Amino acid sequence: MLVVDDEQQILRALRVILREAGFEAVPAATGEQALDAAALQPPDAAIIDLLLPDIDGVEVCRRLREWSQVPLIVLSAVGDEDAKVRALAAGADDYVTKPFGPRELVARLQANLRRVAPGPEEAQVRVDDLEVDLARRTVQVQSQEVHLTPTEFDLLRQLVRNRGRLMTHRELLVAVWGPGYGDDTQVLRAHIANLRRKIEPPEGRRYIRTDPGVGYRFAG
Repeated sequence: MLVVDDEQQILRALRVILREAGFEAVPAATGEQALDAAALQPPDAAIIDLLLPDIDGVEVCRRLREWSQVPLIVLSAVGDEDAKVRALAAGADDYVTKPFGPRELVARLQANLRRVAPGPEEAQVRVDDLEVDLARRTVQVQSQEVHLTPTEFDLLRQLVRNRGRLMTHRELLVAVWGPGYGDDTQVLRAHIANLRRKIEPPEGRRYIRTDPGVGYRFAG
């Protein structure tokens, strides 16, 4: 577990907490140290302080998320909504405020690790009147086939495979279009609008939920 905090007392406490829970902690005191450590030995998860002496924890999350899908948990004394939104928008999976309870932190870490644990890929996903065949790349609504462009299908697949989880704008853009499109939210909004028009009947179920300013989740 990559643990990033510039306070040595916090680093020592986290190492003890994680060791007792069966995890090995790899400490880093700055954002750049954290990025170097992650590149040399990709972690299973990262716990990242928001306020660091060089680059902040939000930027660390953003740069890690460009190439990694491991759980990122921001740990911070800053508890206001704007800080949480910034962290989640940058790719963080969870946000824990200081002071924190060790048992709660470990429980959140384990929950996020379960989310990304490898499992058998579902060939078909059915939610109410929507059926997505991931293997055949087909979509049906109320038993009628719906034509999606390749990009629209790739976007839907990302949402379906992570259903219930908030996926940030950047996360979706990088996964579907590539790293060069990480900030092109207008492209994403346009495709989400087209996708909703095709899979969500006017008076029917809303499958794609919007978290304003952060991203989207598939409510399956």
